[in-house]
Amino acid sequence: MKSVKWPAPSNVKAFFTTRDGGVSHSPFGSNNLGDHVGDLPTSVLENRARLSRQLPSPPVWLTQTHSTIVHKITSSKSIPIINADASMTQNKKNICCVMTADCLPILMTNRQGTQVAAVHAGWRGLADGIVEKTVALFEQDPAELLIWLGPAIGPNQFEVGNDVYTTFLEKNPLHRNSFKTYNQKYLANIYLLARNELSMLGVTQIYGGQYCTVEQESLFFSYRRDGQTGRMASLIWLED
Repeated sequence: MKSVKWPAPSNVKAFFTTRDGGVSHSPFGSNNLGDHVGDLPTSVLENRARLSRQLPSPPVWLTQTHSTIVHKITSSKSIPIINADASMTQNKKNICCVMTADCLPILMTNRQGTQVAAVHAGWRGLADGIVEKTVALFEQDPAELLIWLGPAIGPNQFEVGNDVYTTFLEKNPLHRNSFKTYNQKYLANIYLLARNELSMLGVTQIYGGQYCTVEQESLFFSYRRDGQTGRMASLIWLED
């Protein structure tokens, strides 16, 4: 795991995984944490077990469907995997976790260090409001939140069609700054789209956003680059 670099309260722990350190074979080499991509189930279980041994409790895994569902973790008991694209908790040592391989993982906390959330934000989730729904569940004003944007497809690699461009401009014309014309299509900056969404909500403390899962092949899985591939995890929780 790699530690997230941001000025969060000391009791907020945030990490992300890379493609290294697991037992999966190509094309999932080696630390694939996704159980839905065609990897051997035994390999995924071992990779998840290795991750869990580094954590205070097993992560709460989600079945992600590009929805705007936010799951609130309210119990320390083991729960079944649920359909959602974000999770939030106020419980200590309950681990919010999302998986990605080009989509944008977003970790959130407040200045007080009393709530945390993890969000899986592809372009559709961003457009449909997954960020707004998660921010709205915090008890504090959005200006009190700290946000980290994790490894995602970079602005030079995210080619999209007019449908994506139109969807975001219809939502807010300010999103025009997140697109560049390219080969009769567009290059979208998913980091800037997220920053715009957060800024419009009143969030000012936004960190991260310096990676490209497509270009940094030695570090990250990328569905856009490889098709069949693994998944990384971004995790956040509250310590005592």
